[in-house]
Amino acid sequence: MNNATIPPPSSIQSIRPAQQLAAWAPPALRTMEEVGLNQNFLNELVLKVLYFGGQLTGAQVSDKMRLPFVGIVEMSIAFLKKEKLIEAKGQAGIGEAYTQYSLTSLGNEKGQEALGRSQYADAAPVPFNQYIAAMKAQTSQRVTATPDVMKRALGHMVIPEAMYSKIGPAMNSGKSLFLYGPPGNGKTSMAEAVGRVILGQDLWIPFAVEVEGQVIRVFDNVLHSVIETGDSESAGRTTQTGVRRDPRWVHIRRPMVIVGGELVMSGLDLIYSDTKRFYEAPYQMKALGGMFLIDDFGRQQVSPKDLLNRWIVPLEKGSDYLQMVTGTKIEVPFAVLIVFSTNLNPKDLVDEAFLRRIRHKIEVGDPSPRDFQEIFRRMCTLRKVPFDEGGFNYLVQEWYVNRNRPFRAVHPRDILDQMLDIAHYLNRPPQMNKEMLDRACESYFVQLY
Repeated sequence: MNNATIPPPSSIQSIRPAQQLAAWAPPALRTMEEVGLNQNFLNELVLKVLYFGGQLTGAQVSDKMRLPFVGIVEMSIAFLKKEKLIEAKGQAGIGEAYTQYSLTSLGNEKGQEALGRSQYADAAPVPFNQYIAAMKAQTSQRVTATPDVMKRALGHMVIPEAMYSKIGPAMNSGKSLFLYGPPGNGKTSMAEAVGRVILGQDLWIPFAVEVEGQVIRVFDNVLHSVIETGDSESAGRTTQTGVRRDPRWVHIRRPMVIVGGELVMSGLDLIYSDTKRFYEAPYQMKALGGMFLIDDFGRQQVSPKDLLNRWIVPLEKGSDYLQMVTGTKIEVPFAVLIVFSTNLNPKDLVDEAFLRRIRHKIEVGDPSPRDFQEIFRRMCTLRKVPFDEGGFNYLVQEWYVNRNRPFRAVHPRDILDQMLDIAHYLNRPPQMNKEMLDRACESYFVQLY
């Protein structure tokens, strides 16, 4: 991935719009009807939770399933007790929720049967229709890119003024963006910085969804950033008004999913585990409502043409179709800003017909001499290296002009880091003199034969 030319002076979060709850939020959850799942499905989920957990209280089972105990989990426990599949083992507190339960011999057998159908034993999934309705309600909310917004997003980078007027409309489209140009000029960093600012309000997503009795896990603790507000409502607990939000939903920042050369076609469809017997949502489903950045486009194990073919229908129709192992196809909204970033020449990747389907194409070129000097100045400040104009002029003449080497936005950071390493080894303060610059550049630049 390309690195930022100049890191922001403070965290990205500080320049985001003020945090607000999305207009949509998980509804109250009090009854089985509101849960929307088959009673047998929940009964089996309780069995699997106890199979893996051993002896648990009703409250612990409820916490694991992310469902209220009263009126919902207690119904499954009462049924399983009646069928002699679980038994009480003692009390950990006062009340039915603190009775400790474990599986009987018969319950152990039934639990193994349930695990043979699916080993999913985590938060109860949300019905697919509820998921689709919730995502449609949330994905229409975005911050509009304006000149002021773009300045907040990219002000920490040194880029031509004309670039703002190109990227802003692309981000407002919410469709697709193709960034191309030489490596090391901040294409990835640019997309990330703008994406974090303009993606807008935060998002509620379910831990998992249920389709025809099958589970698709949506929440990813690597790709999704949970908002820990300390608010009892966002945690699904009872509030002062008595309203309890559905705990099966998690409050996250709008996702920004970034993949590179590791991307394969199978990662763009439902991923079914023959061992676990449930599904993992594909990248674009996990990025729903946010940004999906394909970095190093053209270096994936799948051909660029095949990859773009995969996006034709979603980009044009606004819907994606995912297939389950049973052959069932499900339709998911494609409310994702998809960004392709590449160092390769576009003509070597795809033909004009395919590029026409990408809404915005933007070349991110090398910095001008003036911009390169400004980047170097800023990086000197950040690295606490005194900027020396004479040293900089020597660097440009000797290592760029004389060698016909193009400027790259990433070079100042890397050259200064080399200087710091050398200065540390020599046990002396870093200086932008001829000796230090030559040693840094000799160990940084490679002559390609």
